[in-house]
Amino acid sequence: MDAAGVIFQFGSVMWTLLAFIVAISIIVAVHEYGHYIVGRWCGIKADVFSIGFGPVLLKRMDSRGTQWQLAALPLGGYVKFRGDANAASVGDDGTVATMSASERAETMTGAALWKRAATVFAGPAINFLLTLVIFAAFALFTGRATDDAVVGDYVALPADVPTLVQGDEVLAVEGTPVGSLTDMHEQLKDVSDQATVTYTVLRDGAELEVEAAPALPPRAGSVEPRSAAWQAGIRPGDLIQTVDGSPIHSFRDLQNVVAASEGATLELEVWRPEEGMLPPVALNPRESARPAEDGGFENKYLIGIGGELAFAPATEWVGPFSAIAHGATQTYDIAATSLSALKHILIGTISTCNLSGPVGIAQVSGATASLGAENFILFIAILSTAVGLLNLFPIPVLDGGHLVFYAYEAVRGRPPSDNAVKVLMTAGITLMAALMIFALSNDLFCPGGLLAR
Repeated sequence: MDAAGVIFQFGSVMWTLLAFIVAISIIVAVHEYGHYIVGRWCGIKADVFSIGFGPVLLKRMDSRGTQWQLAALPLGGYVKFRGDANAASVGDDGTVATMSASERAETMTGAALWKRAATVFAGPAINFLLTLVIFAAFALFTGRATDDAVVGDYVALPADVPTLVQGDEVLAVEGTPVGSLTDMHEQLKDVSDQATVTYTVLRDGAELEVEAAPALPPRAGSVEPRSAAWQAGIRPGDLIQTVDGSPIHSFRDLQNVVAASEGATLELEVWRPEEGMLPPVALNPRESARPAEDGGFENKYLIGIGGELAFAPATEWVGPFSAIAHGATQTYDIAATSLSALKHILIGTISTCNLSGPVGIAQVSGATASLGAENFILFIAILSTAVGLLNLFPIPVLDGGHLVFYAYEAVRGRPPSDNAVKVLMTAGITLMAALMIFALSNDLFCPGGLLAR
């Protein structure tokens, strides 16, 4: 490899690391702030609020006696409350027994049970809230696409591709009436192999028939990071014109060809708006798990490209309450899909390769950041819910494990014994370490991994 290649790869790695650190730091800061602020509202004092672990790089003491610090290893963070023995808030440091009743009430050990539970639960809860706010903000400021079959701005397409005209209202596809974009999609499935489609449109008050390309072209509206398409160099906006030398005319056509390949190598000719025709691209579709209509998952051969209309659909203004409802729905859907995927991994319905570790997350961070701020912010929103959900698992060392201990205390009237807590914490640490090693092996050896063949 020449010097330019080395520099390019080094720059790519540094960009990936930077994006990963930024994403994780934001999510961790929000998570730990949830613990901190609810603890403060409950009268529990915090000694340290740290982003990162290890040697302290920057620190500042506030008027409440909390040291805010930035540490050298930006792979997590913690809040150490008054009297805690460690950053995990397990046990006390030996000073609680010497405190007065009012002083003990300001510690995690001595605070009322409901205050401790609220403080612990606040971390995951604010992660969910971050996701909700981000999706709600996007809906509020960009509007929401309607289902009206009205043509908006067209994306960049080759000059010889016939298109509809902005403002056209599509009334029928190949003679079959349509009343919405959803209807239009369904009708286009039946004409996926045609170069042009006959549309009946309402244009400038007149009804007429026009010939134009399918409204869902074989174009990469989105490309999944680490997918076969991404690793082959395909990016959002690229138009797939041929597969193995045969022209394709619609996204449905592309889907059918990929599904029929069963993983065999495909050669694609790709047109890019800024550059024109690119050199042929060879890739192998990979079997991947995708949500099925029945709520489960199914395995399909995919290349990692998402379809998108050739034109922007009409949008409508969304009020604050609708935006919040949209954000809540998106947050719920992300959590529900994640739990469903985990369930299907555990029962063997889908491959364990669907579980990513830190390297995979870092790769996705860099890829989404390279696509622009909007994609990166949405990625942070999705990852925030994943972090909140993980922390609610009933595993000692995680927030969910603490909540289980508190539930035990509420039922029995006393906390678990110190020895029991130590054993359970050791088991939790061992389990999390094993899970991390397993996920890391997926990052290295599964399809798309750093060492995959």
